[in-house]
Amino acid sequence: MAVEVKVPELGESVVEATVAEWQVNVGDAVKKGDVLVELETDKVNLEVEAEADGVISQITANEGDDVNIGDVIAVIDGDGTAVTAPAPAAEPAKPAAAPTPAPAPVAPVTSGGGNATPVAVRMAAAEGVNLANVAGSGADGKITKDDVANYLNAGAAPAAVAPTPAPVATPAPAAASAPIKLFDEPRGEVREKMSRRRRTIAKRLVEAQQTAAMLTTFNEIDMHAVMDLRKRRKDQFLESTGVKLGFMSFFVKACVAALKKFPRLNAEIDGDFMVLKEYYDIGIAVGAEEGLVVPVVRDADKLSFSGIESRIREYGGKARNGELSMADLVGGTFTITNGGVFGSMLSTPILNAPQVGILGMHNIVQRPVVVDGEIKVRPIMYVALSYDHRIVDGSEAVRFLYTIKELIEDPERLLLEG
Repeated sequence: MAVEVKVPELGESVVEATVAEWQVNVGDAVKKGDVLVELETDKVNLEVEAEADGVISQITANEGDDVNIGDVIAVIDGDGTAVTAPAPAAEPAKPAAAPTPAPAPVAPVTSGGGNATPVAVRMAAAEGVNLANVAGSGADGKITKDDVANYLNAGAAPAAVAPTPAPVATPAPAAASAPIKLFDEPRGEVREKMSRRRRTIAKRLVEAQQTAAMLTTFNEIDMHAVMDLRKRRKDQFLESTGVKLGFMSFFVKACVAALKKFPRLNAEIDGDFMVLKEYYDIGIAVGAEEGLVVPVVRDADKLSFSGIESRIREYGGKARNGELSMADLVGGTFTITNGGVFGSMLSTPILNAPQVGILGMHNIVQRPVVVDGEIKVRPIMYVALSYDHRIVDGSEAVRFLYTIKELIEDPERLLLEG
């Protein structure tokens, strides 16, 4: 009995994946639960397991192909024998007839579809593209959805038959100028296809800028009090909780307190409605090998400092090892990103749609400041708040960021307000 291997449900708002790596080949024996293939989605990589014992008789999607939920990507022969398609029936012989002129050929829209992914075939049919004219970049020259998109973006017209116009005398074109040669020797270039995650990050960042009325406000925070508290308490904190006391837990607590005071920063837009969230799921941007991911600290208002630090440490380890699950990444009501760990002094963070606010932290630098009429050297951090001006007023954003500044500069208030 043949068992089809299909693309499973991929998670919230994810409908498409890319075949990342096959773990088996045609003819391999597998057992139920064996990992067959790894799929790359916008958010995480998923492993697809065998649902029955048998032999891999077909693999219908190559590495690099785009696939949708429910697409058949392989077949397992439960009887241990290969499954092959029946040979087409031979056509009956036709009586000889006088040859007639053949009509001008019209290539079908899906021509070349045998060497194209299902997504590429559907896209070509919708756009009226002759796949015979599209160069494939997938494995073994297979045509992918991106190849069709690139063909369309290049301005190629769909295949069509047009009457041959009568020749028209035209003046001889001017001699084309030779390309400017800047270097005597060829210079190295590497053309590398972006991963699905990188493509999705690029697409969503552009969408965020195009759809939201995004503005950014800035402030600076004197980190002296927090650094002094952390220095005095870090050993005791580690001994009693088992985790190190970092700066991020202070900022998460400060953000929660500020969000309670300015609830429209903890909202999203749904058509003509504002959806005000009464829970505080704080996304923490983490740098991973294939791009930025944002795992979510759920119910941050209900967690202690050690609970927040433990959750962030756990997510950091998962991100480094590629073990983040879809449940770790979906949702979130507000995001914090810390470019300071990479040395950033100041930046404008881009909204993590559909959220309407994101806080950017930066590096801490010793700067001269005036304190009680005297010039002193203090550890200063610049912070940035990007917000969606469609529902967040400028005064709200400025006061929100100033509230965070006040709480970090007087961390004991976090015990009362955070």
